[in-house]
Parts: sequence; C-alpha cells; structure tokens
Amino acid sequence: MQRLEALAQEASELAMGRVIPIASAAEQEVGRIMQICNACRYCEGFCAVFPAMTRRLAFEPADVHYLANLCHNCGACLHACQYAPPHEFAVNVPQAMAKVRATTYSDYAWPAGFGKLYRNNGVTVAMALAGGLALFLVLAMVLKGGLFHEPLAGNFYAIFPHNLLAGMFAPVFLFAVLALGIGVARFWREVSPGSASGAAIAETTHDVLRLKYLDGGHGLGCNNENDAFTLMRRRFHHFTFYGFMLCFAATSLATVYHYFFGWEAPYDYTSLPVLLGTVGGIGLLIGPAGLLWLNLKRHPEHGDAAQKPMDRAFIVLLFMVSLTGLVLLAGRETGAMGLLLAVHLGVVMAFFLTMPYGKFGHGFYRSAALLKWAIERRRPNPVGVGSE
Repeated sequence: MQRLEALAQEASELAMGRVIPIASAAEQEVGRIMQICNACRYCEGFCAVFPAMTRRLAFEPADVHYLANLCHNCGACLHACQYAPPHEFAVNVPQAMAKVRATTYSDYAWPAGFGKLYRNNGVTVAMALAGGLALFLVLAMVLKGGLFHEPLAGNFYAIFPHNLLAGMFAPVFLFAVLALGIGVARFWREVSPGSASGAAIAETTHDVLRLKYLDGGHGLGCNNENDAFTLMRRRFHHFTFYGFMLCFAATSLATVYHYFFGWEAPYDYTSLPVLLGTVGGIGLLIGPAGLLWLNLKRHPEHGDAAQKPMDRAFIVLLFMVSLTGLVLLAGRETGAMGLLLAVHLGVVMAFFLTMPYGKFGHGFYRSAALLKWAIERRRPNPVGVGSE
C-alpha cells in the first residue's frame, strides 16, 4: 500500500506540470488523476476508459479529450475509489472528465464563439431562440390575417407554404450538420489512431445502440444521487435516443412522400409518418423528462455543476420539441393550428441552431471515442506500457 501511494504521489506530481505539458486546468486535472489511476488500476474492468488509460504513460491534451469522451459518467469508479475525496489525492474521475467534455464541445466547435456562448448560457440562449423565432412566426401570422382561423383540416401549408418552410429550415439544418461535422472532424483528426476495420465499426455500433457503458461495468447501472445503482439513466437515454430517431424517420419519410410520390401533408393519423412521429414524440417526452429528473437529483460530485445550464437546455429543448409537436398534432383540426404550428416551428429551429454546441453533440464525440477504442484495442500495446 505504501509503495502504491508513493507511486501515485509521484504520478500526481508529474501530471501537475513537471513533465507533461497540459494546456488547461481541466486537462491538467484529468492528466493528474489518470496517472494515479494508472498506478492503482483497481477500476481497470469498469469501462473502456481504464484499459485505454493503461496503454499510455503520459496524457497529452488529445489523449485527455479522447478519454473524457470515452467516459459515460456512470459514477461507478468514484464510489469504488479509495483515493476519492476526502482523500488527499482527491481522485474524482467522473467530475474531471465532465469538465473536459464541456471544453471539447466549445474548443472544437465551429464557429468557436457560438460554442462558448452556449456553454455559459445554455438555457437562456435556447429559450431566447425558441421564444424569439416563435414570436417572429406569430407576428407573420398576425400580419397575414390573425392568430386564429377557420379549421383547415390539418393543412398547415395553408398557414406557411411548403416552399417557405423549406427555405427557412433547409439552411438552418444544413448549417447545423456542417457545424457539427466540422467539430467532430477536428476532434477525430487529433485523436484518431488510423483507419477502422469492419469489426471495429460493428463493435462501435453495437456499443452505441446498447449504451453499453451506462451499466456501470457490472450490469447494475449508474450511480446518481448516492452510491446506489440504477438503470434509470440508461433507460431514459434509450427513450430519448430512439424517440429522436423515430421522429427523424417520420420527417424523412414525409419528405420522401412529398418529393418522390407527390403525397402532400396532412397525412392521416394512421399513416406511417404520423405513427412514427407519435411514438417517437412520446419517447421524447418520457426520456428528457426522466433525464431532467435525474439531473436535478444528481450528486454534485458526479458531474460538473458549471455544465448544468448546457445539459438542461438540451433536455428542455428536446422535451419542448416533442411536447409542441404532439400538441400540434392534437390541435391540427382546430382554429388554433396556426398558433400551435408557429410555436412548434420556433422550438424546432432553436433546437437545430444550438444542436452542434451542446449535449446533442456529445453523442457524436462519444461515438468517435468509442470507435477509436475499438480500433486501438485490436492493436498490440505500445512497448513498455499496458496491463501486466
């Protein structure tokens, strides 16, 4: 034990800047902690972070961002660690990794200023965008003839013509895809170990779709407000992820209907786009509501308190996209359809504009980190490092 603590203390001093140059305080803290964990290795079987860690003797900024995005913040290692606070080593892997992930979203963001703005004022920016865009559309309705109208049998193109909506949303969506793509490409160029095999891609896809590392490394789940295990975080993530994918599928299918078959909206309640959107919308109510509930209850040592505005903005926006969409579906036969449509479109556009700069992006950065691990683990350990 004394030898282990001596090695950990030496590793801690190395990572404090004597040998390893780490750019920021958050990256330096992860480097310090990883050196201690590398001397201990008690948590080596918990998740992909620790075996990936053992393949390194030093932790450059790119390594730190890779490991931070490989971490799923399950909290298991914090409660298992004998060097966690109040020990003088103060090892808190989930919190240190969370702080670096926040800098990943802003440091790799394009344009960079947008990432920093959203990181510091997530809820305010998201709600201001949603409210402002919805108000703009409401004012357009007022100028056109009023907030309420005769029932239009769900024909929202009578309120906002199709070409107008396509002209508004296509540039916003393409900008979001471009900005997120540039950010993830920058991240990949720094951390990439090279080309991926089919087996590595298949493993990554499996791990992403199952949210494998939200099981705490033992199948019992994550820690949230205390050291008790729960699978709720994993389940609410699944509701959110698959709810979003079903909504995306509904929108994509409706686009195919419109452009390839000439079948214009509104579609029947029993049509495939409406059924997919309804089921997905329900998932996007349950998932974000559960994640927000867990976020509000979570112990402060399990994450980064400064990230809460960004985290909650993403959760609230997802919830509002679903809620306003389902309310619009329920009220599309009424004279309030135009008002409901304006509110929904404002929230959706705000979601797209903020998509590359917050928690939505974490899924892409994490997937890239998982792919790097799937590639890396198939290669021999560098000489002199790795598990003994």
